[in-house]
Amino acid sequence: MSRPRALVAALVAFALAGIAHPARAADELVADISQHLVAITTGFTGADVLLFGATESAGDVVVIVRGPEGAEKVRRKGRVAGIWLNEAEMTFETVPAFYAIAANRPLHEFVPERVGARHQIGLRHLRLTPPEDAHPETVDAFSEGLIRNKQAAKLFTRQPARIAFLGNRLFRTDMHLPANAPVGTYTVRTFLIRDGDVVSAGITPLVVGKVGFEAGVFGLAHRHSLAYGVLAILIAAMAGWVAGLVFRKD
Repeated sequence: MSRPRALVAALVAFALAGIAHPARAADELVADISQHLVAITTGFTGADVLLFGATESAGDVVVIVRGPEGAEKVRRKGRVAGIWLNEAEMTFETVPAFYAIAANRPLHEFVPERVGARHQIGLRHLRLTPPEDAHPETVDAFSEGLIRNKQAAKLFTRQPARIAFLGNRLFRTDMHLPANAPVGTYTVRTFLIRDGDVVSAGITPLVVGKVGFEAGVFGLAHRHSLAYGVLAILIAAMAGWVAGLVFRKD
């Protein structure tokens, strides 16, 4: 069976399962992803994760994929005596390592400001935690810089991806994870929005992790950093010695 036919069959079965078990008002939306583990191995160039689902009634659908949160430092450069140096910096807490969004139509057409702010729908509604004593204008400048840096690294999307409806109830979208996607547990949030409010929502975990040899090296580097450093130095020294033997002139 071809991939498109297999997808349609899966979505139909998904919708029929919802019909067999009538949903409450809070369950007007059901969704899942094609894989719950993205394995990073040698030669990993990124991955596409298929999200599919069905709605019990009319509405717009938004999907947000967020990576694990942590602190992010942003630096601003300036010219000092003709040399570009870091002249200021700011650290934000609770920054998602990855943020991607998809919708079936432009967000401004159906997501009110209050709903976007409440559910962090869209990059401008991300709740980044700056230092308590930071001036609002300075915070705005550094937060814009943080978002630009993340977009340049392809870890924040520039424009929402498209959610396609198959009929009136079934929908799907492909969410791309780049090759430099950080490891950790991601969350895939799906919202059904009707008349300017969220009427149903769901959340699905997605794990991005290293497997095989890469997992061993990653674990060694994080759990035994000293041993990893010594091993890296020894390997580098050995590689230099071997190269010297190979290219030595008699």
